[in-house]
Amino acid sequence: MSLRFYDTRARTVRDFTPLNEGCVSLYLCGATVQAPPHIGHIRSGVNFDILRRWLTHKGYSVTFCRNVTDIDDKIINVAKAEDVAWWAVSERNQRAFTRAYDILGCLPPTVEPRATGHVPEMVALMRRLIERGHAYAAGDGSGDVYFDVRSFPDYGVLSNQRIDQMRGAADTDGDRDKRDPRDFALWKGARPGEPSWETPWGPGRPGWHLECSAMATRYLGAAFDIHGGGLDLVFPHHENEMAQSNAAGDDFARYWLHNGLLTMGGEKMSKSLGNSLLIPEMVRRVRPVELRYYLGQAHYRSVIDYSEEALREAAAAYQRIEGFLTRTVEVAGPVEPADRVPAEFASALDDDLGVSQGLAVVHGHVREGNSALAEGGKERAAELAAQLRAMLDVLGVDPLSAQWSGGEATGLRDVVDALVSVALEQRQAARARKDYAAADEIRDRLGAAGIMVEDTPRGPRWELKRD
Repeated sequence: MSLRFYDTRARTVRDFTPLNEGCVSLYLCGATVQAPPHIGHIRSGVNFDILRRWLTHKGYSVTFCRNVTDIDDKIINVAKAEDVAWWAVSERNQRAFTRAYDILGCLPPTVEPRATGHVPEMVALMRRLIERGHAYAAGDGSGDVYFDVRSFPDYGVLSNQRIDQMRGAADTDGDRDKRDPRDFALWKGARPGEPSWETPWGPGRPGWHLECSAMATRYLGAAFDIHGGGLDLVFPHHENEMAQSNAAGDDFARYWLHNGLLTMGGEKMSKSLGNSLLIPEMVRRVRPVELRYYLGQAHYRSVIDYSEEALREAAAAYQRIEGFLTRTVEVAGPVEPADRVPAEFASALDDDLGVSQGLAVVHGHVREGNSALAEGGKERAAELAAQLRAMLDVLGVDPLSAQWSGGEATGLRDVVDALVSVALEQRQAARARKDYAAADEIRDRLGAAGIMVEDTPRGPRWELKRD
């Protein structure tokens, strides 16, 4: 099967052919950094990290641009409420997003531009639009610049809407000398106490939609392969990006991919609803790799309705994978990832990134591998484990990778392992002299400390208990 994606604009699954053979250019709408990230924000990061990993596995050289919106009405409002500088709000929350991406194993982007660093590109884009008759400066001296939606016949194509059925753009206070209420702001004239940059039309700050068009084309070119983001961005954000870029003469994105939302009780997860689940809080409930598994296990276009039960089930499923790999290494020695993933897994991911179908292949390998171990077939178990590691690497959840098994955690486990080994030796000695009460007491005390002991034909093994 050829690589295929559901293209939001075409409203169908299309074969994927990159602009340049062997290379893929990918733009993802990143964070608007007015607040720290919750798992609804980071789901998009995980989904598109899996996409990037799959493209890389298939041999493509991927240029991945994920922007940061570091100036916005919401950021300014938070800064006013806290009586701090707007840039201080942006800086601390961008760092929080970076930590969250890192914690969940998302590979860093090739480039991560900030909106405020690309005002010259935005000014150039506005000039092109005005010269082509698709934008205009407000005549009231406010410094606003607007995109004329009726000048662009394809406006509404991405979101499948008609202009006459759209509400007015809600990105300015009132109409501010607009020709049409639906015209959206490319540039917002300066207001007292707010940040501003100089332009030929007066001082002000960029509109949200203009920022992404300028940054995407700056790093990926006038035409690039894939534009990604959450489903909630289709309109107005991505519709406006596409309109202004095409109107300026840029081909812009050839494929539009959108991930589904993460809801809670059927409502979109957001800070305003008071139901956000921040990443530092979540990784105290489950390990980061288990949270990543939870966020990435469903098809990227599906809605996930968060529940504690579903999170626990995902963690338990991941632990079954981890357990098989751990037991295989104990029996067969180190296992390196296979060079290629199984054909069934490849077919699943080629078909619009079908991770859920791919995980069915993963768990099939785990079941077969456990049977092989039970029958003493360590060679077959090792073969399956190698294929398993290759699949898990694509999904970013290989428990034997450096991301999840290396660094300080490995050193700490070595220390704990040495201490637990002493206790297990004492337990084995008690059992040998048939002092079962003492052996049980050692096991119980280890259990109270959060260490679960399992007796196997090869001797006792231990692991940390998980809630």
